[in-house]
Amino acid sequence: MEAHLHIYNTLARKKQLFEPIAPPHVGLYVCGPTVYGDAHLGHARSAITFDIVFRYLQDLGYKVRYVRNITDVGHLENDADEGEDKIAKKARLEALEPMEVVKYFTDRYHANMDKLNLLHPSIEPTASGHIIEQIELVKTILTNGYGYESEGSVYFDVEKYNKDFKYGKLSGRKLEDMLQNTRQLAGQDEKRNAYDFALWKKADTRHIMHWPSPWSEGFPGWHLECSAMGAKYLGETFDIHGGGMDLLFPHHESEIAQSNAAKGHDPAKYWMHNNMITINGQKMGKSLNNFITLEEFFSGDHPALSQAYSPMTIRFFILQAHYRSTLDFSNEALQAAEKGLGKLFEAFGLLESIKPADTSDFDIKLHEEALISALNDDFNTPIAIAALFELSKVINQANDGAIHLTATDIEQIKALFGRFLFNIMGLIPEKGNQNDQLVNYLMETILGLRKQAKDNKDWATSDKIRDELAKLNIQVKDTKDGARWSFK
Repeated sequence: MEAHLHIYNTLARKKQLFEPIAPPHVGLYVCGPTVYGDAHLGHARSAITFDIVFRYLQDLGYKVRYVRNITDVGHLENDADEGEDKIAKKARLEALEPMEVVKYFTDRYHANMDKLNLLHPSIEPTASGHIIEQIELVKTILTNGYGYESEGSVYFDVEKYNKDFKYGKLSGRKLEDMLQNTRQLAGQDEKRNAYDFALWKKADTRHIMHWPSPWSEGFPGWHLECSAMGAKYLGETFDIHGGGMDLLFPHHESEIAQSNAAKGHDPAKYWMHNNMITINGQKMGKSLNNFITLEEFFSGDHPALSQAYSPMTIRFFILQAHYRSTLDFSNEALQAAEKGLGKLFEAFGLLESIKPADTSDFDIKLHEEALISALNDDFNTPIAIAALFELSKVINQANDGAIHLTATDIEQIKALFGRFLFNIMGLIPEKGNQNDQLVNYLMETILGLRKQAKDNKDWATSDKIRDELAKLNIQVKDTKDGARWSFK
C-alpha cells in the first residue's frame, strides 16, 4: 500500500515517508489521561490530534489498532519519584476509594470525548490492570543489568544504560548536562544518581494503592505502564507512539530506555507530539492552575470565558492550528472559529437548493488533491480547512448563479465534504437547541415581513429591515429563490 503520507518524526527530527511495518496494519499508541480531575483544553488537543491520525489512516485503507491508555496508578506529584500518587491524594482528600476517583473521572473524560466526536480507541488499558506485565518487565531489565534494587524499590540505571545506548536521543538531552542540572531531592538518597528513575517503588504509609512484588509491597513507576501495555497490545515494535509535548521528557525518553534495556531496540518507529495550549503565553495545565475544563467551555461558566462554546467549535478551533504548533486561547479566536465553522456548514446546506446545470467547467479533482496533499503533509489540518473554504466558495458562487454545476458535480462535492469535513475532520452539525429554533423562527418572520414590503414596493421598510439586521451582524442576501440570512 502506497499512501505517500509524510509524518514529522520527533526522533528523526524530520518528515519521513510513512512505511508501516506490516501493511496494511498499523499500530498506534497514545498516552492518555491521568484520571484525577476533569479534562481541560490540553487534553482535548492531544485526543483530537490523534483522532485525526486514526481517522485518516483508516480513510487511506489501513487497519489501525489504536491503543490509548488510562493512567490510574503510579503517577506521583510533579512527575517525580517521590511524593504522593495523584489519584491517591485526590481519594484521600475526598474520602473515597482510589478506584471511585478513577471511575468518576474516566466516565467524565469519556463523556467529554464523545461530545467532541472522538472515535473510541481499539483498546483502552489501565495501568492498574497490567501490574503483572509491569513486574515482568522490571525483572527483564534487572536481568539485563540496567536496573538495581535499593531498599525495596527498583531504579533504572541511566548511567549504565547510556554506555551501551544513548539516553536522551528523543529529547536531544545529554547525560552530562543532566548531571549538572539535576538537583538532589530529599528522600532520593537511595538512588545511585539523581536522574535515575523508578521502575518499582516500595509503598509507604501514604500509598493506599500497592501490590506484592519480588522486591516489596509497592507500585510501578509512571514510565513503566506504557512500555508494558504497548508491547502487550502492539508488539515489541509498532508504528506510531504519540502524546503531548510535555511527555517527550522524561516519560517518552524513559520508555525508549526501558524498551532498549529489555528488548534491545526502540518501541516505536515514529514519535509524534502535539504542542501545548497557551493562555496569556503560559502553558494551560493543572500544574499551573490556569486551565479551563471542557465542561466550563461547554457551559461558559468560567470568568475567562465571554460565552459558552459548543464541542464542535472547540474541535474546529484546535484543528485550525497544526498539531506541532502552539495554540493560544482567546475568546476572539474561539468566536472566529465558531463563525468559520458555521460558514462551512452553511455552504454544505446550500447544495440542496442549487439547481443543476447541463454543463460546467468545474473540476472536483483539483479540490480533492488539495485536501489529500494537506493531510499527507504531516496531517496539516489548517491547510485542509483552507481547501474546504475554497470549495465552499464554489458552492456560494453556484448558489448566486455565477458558475454552473451539474448534478454530478453537486453529488461529488457532497461526497468530498462528507469525506473530509465530517468523516476525517470529525466536524458534524450539532442539533439545534430551543434557542436556535427560536432564532430561526424569528428570522423567517422578519424576512417574511421584508418580502411583503418589497412586494408592496416599500423599499424604505425593506432596506431598513436589512440595515437593522446588519447592525446585529446578520447578513441578508437576495437570491432568485428568495432571501437567505447568515451571521457575518
